[in-house]
Amino acid sequence: MEEEDGMNELFNCLSSPSCLVGQLVTGLTYAIFLFLIASGLSIIFGVLNIVNFAHGSLYMLGAYFAYSYTTLFTSKETYWLAFFLIPFGVAGFGAFMEYFFLRPISQRYPKMAERELFHILATYGFLLLLDDVVKIIWGARFFSVSLPPSLSPKISFMGKVFPVYYFFVMAVGLVIAIALWFWLNRTNFGRVVRAAVSNTEIVASLGVNVPALYTRVFALGAWLGGLGGVLALPIRSANPEMGGDILFESFIVVVVGGLGSIWGALIGAIMIGILRSFGILAIPSLELVFAFVLMAIVLILRPRGILGKIW
Repeated sequence: MEEEDGMNELFNCLSSPSCLVGQLVTGLTYAIFLFLIASGLSIIFGVLNIVNFAHGSLYMLGAYFAYSYTTLFTSKETYWLAFFLIPFGVAGFGAFMEYFFLRPISQRYPKMAERELFHILATYGFLLLLDDVVKIIWGARFFSVSLPPSLSPKISFMGKVFPVYYFFVMAVGLVIAIALWFWLNRTNFGRVVRAAVSNTEIVASLGVNVPALYTRVFALGAWLGGLGGVLALPIRSANPEMGGDILFESFIVVVVGGLGSIWGALIGAIMIGILRSFGILAIPSLELVFAFVLMAIVLILRPRGILGKIW
């Protein structure tokens, strides 16, 4: 009965331009959060071969730090300061995590299989640790902040009203995608990163400090996670479960879009964001199942993902 009511609601929404636009905008906004997390995961794994299970927790830290910052300082510009500062704080924590915990594992275990296993255990340990730290400091309550005043005005489109902030989030996601593509393909640092993926020994023999390069790449991935948390806070409440909730969907985005492709991550995030938005209407209890079904279809038809490539 519940499934039948959900399908009727979905069909009614698809036949209503106002509802259709509303669900599309909601799905695209959520897709940007997925993209920021997934692109960080993809970069870290593509360069360092680390499956970072703590990446969702970095997204969570970004949201909680932004909440504390905006409630501690109540000026109109507080959110914008948090928007620019908090991601760098999360990036600093990511660099600390890589330098003191993950790098020693890489140095101690030269064999790939052992190294990857201990990296997974270490990052999963950080996931559990950070979740408990958040509960100790902030408790298990949900926190949110108001939209920044400059982006709180609403736009009416097709009978639906949206805050300007939703479109700001989409614009930020597009700018980040272009910037990451340009950084990887059109800068010397990006070329060194791609060369290090292909042959670390040769890059090191040319005088490049590969461990420092890895730390900077990990910090970049953490920065993307922190930025996602800051952007999500005014729309999605900060809570101890938010990191784990978005992490698994982000892994699906990486698989669907293809490892090593920024545009693939963006396309995969958009597909899953929209699928999730409409799937909630159809069968709310199975919203995550739709993402797994999409991943299975993509793996069958194109195992590397939509735009997957070897770095």
